[in-house]
Amino acid sequence: MVGMFKGCSSLKSIDLSSLNTTNVKHMDGMFYDCSSLTSIDLSSFNTTNVNYLVGMFKGCSSLKSIDLSSFNTTNITNIDGMFQGCTSLKKENIKIKNKNDKILNELKE
Repeated sequence: MVGMFKGCSSLKSIDLSSLNTTNVKHMDGMFYDCSSLTSIDLSSFNTTNVNYLVGMFKGCSSLKSIDLSSFNTTNITNIDGMFQGCTSLKKENIKIKNKNDKILNELKE
């Protein structure tokens, strides 16, 4: 799933509820430079086997809310720059199970 929607600068919303992510290990740059994306619900994602989320939302400057409530971060080893350039996103607008999660620590405010 590396770079799956990379550069889709006109993408404002997307329904990924039927996407099977059970065997995915890399989600690096999946939404890289989707600068028009304002919110995304990834609550259906199974991230049990995911190791890398590097730059997953890098450059998503319009992103204001995100649902990562199903994210299991146990096996994730690298999230560098996951939210780099997400200038509209605030920690309180990220829905996640554990508020002390390493994903939240990646968001620079």
